[in-house]
Amino acid sequence: MATPRAKVPDLHGRRILICRPEPEASRLANCFRDAGAVARVLPLIEREPLPETPERRTLILDLDHFSHIITVSPYAARLLLEELDTWWPQIPSGIRWYAVGAGTASVLADYGLSTRKPVDGWTSEALLELPSLAQVRGERVLLVRGDNGRELIRQTLKDRGARVTILPLYRRSIPDYSPEEVGGILGDFAPEAIVALSGETLNNLIALCANSGHNLYDRLLIVPAERVAEQARAAGFRNPCTPGSLADNDIVATVAAQLTGRDGGSGKA
Repeated sequence: MATPRAKVPDLHGRRILICRPEPEASRLANCFRDAGAVARVLPLIEREPLPETPERRTLILDLDHFSHIITVSPYAARLLLEELDTWWPQIPSGIRWYAVGAGTASVLADYGLSTRKPVDGWTSEALLELPSLAQVRGERVLLVRGDNGRELIRQTLKDRGARVTILPLYRRSIPDYSPEEVGGILGDFAPEAIVALSGETLNNLIALCANSGHNLYDRLLIVPAERVAEQARAAGFRNPCTPGSLADNDIVATVAAQLTGRDGGSGKA
């Protein structure tokens, strides 16, 4: 008996704006287009690898001194693996590898690393609930991330007695768009749904709306977690929604369900 094919969400003609960084933005846009949507990309974060320093090289060469290595994003994981390819022909054993979400875990798994991730959720809070991170007094933890970001993982593990070292591999910045570009997307395109998958992205979106005079607070807004949804509501967004997961297909399905529900008057964001 043939396995039934999953139903493709119907988003024919729907206008979707994706504000996540590249290349993830274009990949997600293609998934929306496959469902019939008109998808535009406006990344509100740019990422740039940091130049190598003697301190960073030392940390990479001392990788086997750490009991736990945590990567916070697929991008952080990919940059770390590039470093490992350069300096470690064989990955040292005995390290527990962690990923905040399934996407990051997939990057590490493709490299052959057995990775621990939250069973439910894809946030720093969920990661910190893993039993192997509960008793870490005196253990060394390497946290692989950008040059700034949330301090929750570092501070929580430090409070638990761990010796936490930050390995910054990239910097984030806000792209510089012309008024014409912003007006063309926020105004002329007039998205029905906006995908903003981090608190930093949301903050940049809020600033962009304020600076350009565009009011998008009544649009469906897809955010990664309830913490960011609360942040969005406090800023004035009336329809923030979290998807079932941050996988592209789940984001598309959530947007389709929410927009259909709004059309029928019974949707709940």
